[in-house]
Amino acid sequence: MKTAAGSPTIRSTPLRVAAFRRFVSANLISATGSAMAPLALAYSIIEQGGGAGSLGLVLATNTVPAIVFLLAGGLLADRLSRSRLLFLGNLLAAGAQGALAAIVATGHATTASIAVCGLVSGAAASFTVPAAQGAVSQIVPAEHLQQANALLRLPSNAVKVLGPVVGGFIVAASGATWALAWDAVTFAAAAVLLLGLRLDAPLTASSVVSDLRAGWTGFWSRTWLWTYTAAGTVLVAAWLAGFQLLGPLVAAQQYGGARDWGLVQAAFASGLLAGTLVCLRWKPHRLLTVAVAVGGALALPLAAMGWGLPLPVVLIAALLAGIGLDIAIVAWTTAFQQHVPQAEQGRMSAFNGVGERLAIPLGYLITAFAAHTWGNQSVLLACAGLIAAAAILNLCVPDVYRINRPIRNDQSRIAK
Repeated sequence: MKTAAGSPTIRSTPLRVAAFRRFVSANLISATGSAMAPLALAYSIIEQGGGAGSLGLVLATNTVPAIVFLLAGGLLADRLSRSRLLFLGNLLAAGAQGALAAIVATGHATTASIAVCGLVSGAAASFTVPAAQGAVSQIVPAEHLQQANALLRLPSNAVKVLGPVVGGFIVAASGATWALAWDAVTFAAAAVLLLGLRLDAPLTASSVVSDLRAGWTGFWSRTWLWTYTAAGTVLVAAWLAGFQLLGPLVAAQQYGGARDWGLVQAAFASGLLAGTLVCLRWKPHRLLTVAVAVGGALALPLAAMGWGLPLPVVLIAALLAGIGLDIAIVAWTTAFQQHVPQAEQGRMSAFNGVGERLAIPLGYLITAFAAHTWGNQSVLLACAGLIAAAAILNLCVPDVYRINRPIRNDQSRIAK
């Protein structure tokens, strides 16, 4: 029996599958730019005199397209070639980041122009995220999905360790232009690699309306899926508002600016890498329970910065948050891929993605307003409290404890 990529379904490691190696390479290349991009974006705003309000507007604008277009992206990911969608999405992102680098370099960057580039980048992500979610399970056999998900994150997380530090020094020395330009180049290179996957469409196209209706029915019938998404609506908004919006501002006010914020991001990325290494060895049976529980660690660095703790403590908190997040991502992704049929994964991923992003734009704007009124540190503590509450409430859902790793007998491991 063959996968859509034409490789045998039973392999000792996903890296023996040529299509998976190509997919990993594309993600690794893109990660070298993406690791620097958030810091470069934040300080391109700060450099032109913007504060929490300007940065909040830009970050909110970047997430709006995900809410508007993600359902369309999920529908297309089930109806069209996922490799072609990944190619087009990465190409569009390359154009947006290239334009952003150009306007920053020429001194024409304004909050509005940066927001427009973010809008285009967000639109590109709306089509690549659902396609990528389903592509792995199209390439790799089910029994190797956790290993594949961990291996996929391993090189990109390794890059994220040094990326923010390098980006911090680049931005501090020469501004944000070069970091943004490199991000554009890596998106273009990844697009070429992803086009070579040549994955077939997983679903025979029918009525768009009926596909969407069937997708929503499937999503709502899975209590574990919509409750996880509902908790994520709060958790993701609080994390991004606290870390991406207030984090660099607090670093500029209270710590050493771009350099120290780069160290915090590097510590967080080191945690992501450590979490990936854990997932290569540890295969928990209660996949969703683990994902929900360890995701609450994201509250730690926000609380540390909110209390004004010394930089070494913030770095340790960021490291622990990274470990928790990566274990949560791998466990959640594996549970999703094993408990949602292949032909529905694009739409289910889109519904989950829209749900988790619904509150992000409003969260950025409310956080910016609240920070102006009550101060950055007080709002950081509020964000940390929301993250902890979302995780605890999600653990109160009985269905969470039923989404476990499928038990396979020895015969299913024998190559056909």
